[in-house]
Amino acid sequence: MGALEQIACAGGSAVITVTFIHPIDVVKTRLQASGEVGRAGVRNYSQLGIFGSVKVIAAEEGVTAFWKGINAAWLRESSYTSLRLGLYAPIKEILGAKDPNSPFYLKFSAASLSGALGSLVGNPFDVLKTSLMANEGQASIMATGSSLLKNQGVTGLYRGIQANIMRAMVLNGTKMACYDTIKTIVCDVTGMSRKNPATQFLSAFGAGFFMVCTVAPFDMIRTRLMNQPPDAKIYSGFADCAKKIVAKEGPMALYKGFIPIWSRFAPTTTLQLMIFERLSQYMGIGGL
Repeated sequence: MGALEQIACAGGSAVITVTFIHPIDVVKTRLQASGEVGRAGVRNYSQLGIFGSVKVIAAEEGVTAFWKGINAAWLRESSYTSLRLGLYAPIKEILGAKDPNSPFYLKFSAASLSGALGSLVGNPFDVLKTSLMANEGQASIMATGSSLLKNQGVTGLYRGIQANIMRAMVLNGTKMACYDTIKTIVCDVTGMSRKNPATQFLSAFGAGFFMVCTVAPFDMIRTRLMNQPPDAKIYSGFADCAKKIVAKEGPMALYKGFIPIWSRFAPTTTLQLMIFERLSQYMGIGGL
């Protein structure tokens, strides 16, 4: 399968999936952004819990608030996810891991590299998406971007890049390597083919679970770094952010929003990979 075809299928599956999953991401972001050092007057959604947060957001901002930042999310998926998912197979082939029984570490390395490349391209849209989702008032993608550029310059669009790259490498490494490996196990145990939707569903769902376990702390730190005020800098970097979160809120604060993350990752991973496989087969370029 050519790299361009892979990227096109990945981008299409990602945009379709995020349209349905975005409300979960909004709630997850509100929970993670709660209780920050230096952010007085910001509602603590973590005290409300998941259902309390959903109720407050719907009552005060309307149902459409659950799709805040969806335009930035579409741009993010078109750049970040299209590359991290679409480049996995080509990079895996370069590393000599084309065979389904190739070592796990080679699959993880290929996925981590494609994740890092995608993160570099998609970080500006990630920053905008996070800011828009955390905003309780009215804000547009243009206004948010202009404010960031005015106060912090182009570097403002790359805040949290360190955490985002690390998160992308761990997330994509876990996601694709586990999906690939679980798919092989399912085929060996059940006798089903790799193209069978049932095989793909079980493999994607399993990969989604392992993703949450490895990615949650990185996701928390990334959210805090990206959600800093446009005219202020609360954290100096990844390590400083992690240190302040643990010092003020305790180690378990790194797993804030764990349930929303899982409820987002499970359907996102499953839908995204199954749609990707369907689009790939429709275009006659195989699958993973």
